[in-house]
This record gives sequence, structure tokens and C-alpha cells, in this order.
Amino acid sequence: MVKLNKIYTKTGDAGETRLATGQSVSKSSARVEAYGAVDEANSAIGLARAALDGDVWLGQTLERIQNDMFDLGADLATPEPMEGGLTVIAAQVDRLEREIDEMNARQAPLESFVLPGGSESAARLHVARAITRRAERRAIALGEAGETVNPEAIRYLNRLSDLLFVAARRANDDGASDVTWTPGANR
Repeated sequence: MVKLNKIYTKTGDAGETRLATGQSVSKSSARVEAYGAVDEANSAIGLARAALDGDVWLGQTLERIQNDMFDLGADLATPEPMEGGLTVIAAQVDRLEREIDEMNARQAPLESFVLPGGSESAARLHVARAITRRAERRAIALGEAGETVNPEAIRYLNRLSDLLFVAARRANDDGASDVTWTPGANR
């Protein structure tokens, strides 16, 4: 269990932080960038949750996802698997897929790309989706730099951005209030 008695420690004042293993690294390291982007995505999801208009199911889904995002951050903050460490597992990705399918079944097929917007809650979900895509890119870059990255963490981020897109359509009356792209409309 986490217990925080003191919020500031001054240990990061020199630009370094500690990973879950206790290893000291620069705050600009690729690993810190990856789990920092996950934290940013989690905050954007919280902002989207705050704008939901009575959609209890979606609110509960996003709250569970926010908890998963802390697991994901802990996973990325751990350079090598640790005994008792948190890792994202395939069952978490599978749950996202089921939730996507459940939401998508109520929506008409897309005939154009959707502009990020519509209702306030949909717009916020689109922002969360875009930030989640950045977190995914950071996690992939971490792996490409030769660092260990749990492949399920990358799958989770990829699927989460899909879920947030479908959730934004749900917030736009299951897509009925989506604003769609008109190619070349302003030429």
C-alpha cells in the first residue's frame, strides 16, 4: 500500500528521479518520458470524466481505466520485471476490447473521419485519446532505444486510444452528433 507523509522530498531538485527499482535516472530519460505521458493521459481522462453528462457506465469504465493507468505507469517505471511488481496483463487489454465492442455496437458505421469535438465531454475524450497516442509513441520509443518494455503495456495504450475514440462518439449521441471531416472543404 502507498503511504505518502510528505509531498515534497527535494530529491528531484537536481533533475533526477528514482525508478520503481530505486535506480536514479534523469527526469528527461526516455523511461520517465513514457510514464510521464501516461500520467498526462490519465489526467486528461479524469478531466473527461468530470465532463460526462450522467453516463454512469462510461464514468465507471473511465475510473477503472484510471486505476489501470497507475498500474501502467508503475510497469513503465520498472526497467526489469520485479517480484511483486505491477505489470499490465493481457486480460486488461481484453477488457478494453470488450468495452469497445459494446460501445461500437450502438454506433452507425463511420463514413468519414470525425473531427475532435461535438459535445464538451466528447472533445475532452478526444484530447485524452490524442495524449494516449503520445504515451504509446513514448513507450514504443523506449523499446526502440533498447529498453525493456512490457508488450502488453503498448497493446493497452493502443487499445485505450481506440476506446477513447469510441467513447467520444458515445458522448456525441453514439455518433449522431459527430462533426465529420469534409475533405478539401475550405479550398
